[in-house]
Amino acid sequence: MKLRKRTLSIILCLILTLTVLAGCAKTPTTPGGETPGGEVKQKVWKIAHIRPAGAVADVDVNAFVKDVFERTNGSLKIEVYPASQLGDYTVVQERVSIGDVEMQIAPIGTNLDKGFGISNAPYLVETWKQAGDVYATGSVLINRMTKMLEKHDLKLLGTYPLYFGGIALVKEPKDPQNADVPKGIKIRVPAMKSFEKTAEALGYIATPLAWADTFTSMQTGIVEGAIGAGAEGYYSNLKDLIKYYLPLNDHFEMWYLYVNQEQFDSLTADEQKALTEASLALEKNRFAKAEAEEKEYEDKLAELGIKVIEFSDEDLAAFAKKSRELVWPLIKDDFGAELFDEVTKDIK
Repeated sequence: MKLRKRTLSIILCLILTLTVLAGCAKTPTTPGGETPGGEVKQKVWKIAHIRPAGAVADVDVNAFVKDVFERTNGSLKIEVYPASQLGDYTVVQERVSIGDVEMQIAPIGTNLDKGFGISNAPYLVETWKQAGDVYATGSVLINRMTKMLEKHDLKLLGTYPLYFGGIALVKEPKDPQNADVPKGIKIRVPAMKSFEKTAEALGYIATPLAWADTFTSMQTGIVEGAIGAGAEGYYSNLKDLIKYYLPLNDHFEMWYLYVNQEQFDSLTADEQKALTEASLALEKNRFAKAEAEEKEYEDKLAELGIKVIEFSDEDLAAFAKKSRELVWPLIKDDFGAELFDEVTKDIK
């Protein structure tokens, strides 16, 4: 009798143990990310950008990931990594290409394809109206950029316009309104021929440096200024160093929001639709406010005691004319003559 009771106890313990183990076992999921019972398995991605936490772009990116989270009912959570935490944007661009990082919103570097540099071609556009035509999703330029990105397993989701670019300096330049006067000042340029040759055409000595190294290089005197950003970029990153800002409109600063193609393909159809719609909403909202914000940040620089040098329309036209004459012939073949001619055919 005692033996029967003991045997029964052992059997009950085994049943209880198996039940607990079954409850702890990982629930299998379907290819669409749902469990057999219909529960959605959350995906957690990373998105990188180059601005400090709290900057305008960071605020917009955080609003974007919140929008994606809500549109997907929480199935896609994207964690934001600001201030180049995952590496310089050119490095992260490669990491997204191989799937090590899922997403980035940043300028396009020419490390993967020299053709990407056409986005930053000097004086490609001169007004916000032109920028809205040339850089919006569906334009000739953006369609071609989309195809170039596809070759590197990058899917373009949308654009993010920032501002027209200028030069930030720690010392006053000679006759800044005159494009023909050598300034004798060494400035940081992105590692792109278009920026290097534009800086030289405008009278400066070009020193290619990664954006992430710019602050330290200016602080230590390796360079005395920078080109490649605009008022908001310099305010967010260099406001404690610079003394002068020159809004030359030398290039149009456009960022691109892109995702690793395989990661995008792994999403459900509804998730893909939600991500795409949230990206286009971000682009539309940004175009609506970017121009006014550009002036706002020039004023913020001035409030800090940084001298914002003024240029007349004639001054800017002279800079544009000189850059187009000297720089465009040098960079045209890098981007592809056919593409360059197609994009610039209406620019005089």
